[in-house]
Amino acid sequence: MTEITLQGKVMQTGGELPVVGASAPDFSLVNHKLQTVNLSTFEGKVKLLNVVPSLDTPVCAASARRFNEKAAGLKNTVILNISADLPFAQDRFCKQEGLKNIIPLSGFRSSFAVDYGLEMTTGILLGLMARAVLIIDEQNKVRYTQLVSEITAEPDYKEVLETLRQI
Repeated sequence: MTEITLQGKVMQTGGELPVVGASAPDFSLVNHKLQTVNLSTFEGKVKLLNVVPSLDTPVCAASARRFNEKAAGLKNTVILNISADLPFAQDRFCKQEGLKNIIPLSGFRSSFAVDYGLEMTTGILLGLMARAVLIIDEQNKVRYTQLVSEITAEPDYKEVLETLRQI
């Protein structure tokens, strides 16, 4: 378990993020067409996973916008924005915001949050995913992880982008 906070109130996740250097756990997530996508769907690409509790919050929306803008031009990289939101809501959000460089994926019928150690197990956001960023390389090795310790804070974009440029 890992402790995070929501406006200073301690909450916990049900596990730990995958270890840098380890093989990334496979996942099954749902896209806007209600199709299941897996880690292998993005084979041969660098995968930036921007995991958020819900796109329907200002900080989560800001991180989706920021990665859409900053990381979109990176060679051989896909940006997967993962949340518990339903695919319909994710698709509507991306269309309203004009976000064309991220792929929204829903964990609503998936064990992703548990498998990646991100399910919040205590507090008011119980059951949602903690805010985190992971980078998985072309061979599906975890190259970077960042669990944002305060759920209302944005990730360290500079560190994420520098890591992506080095891969």
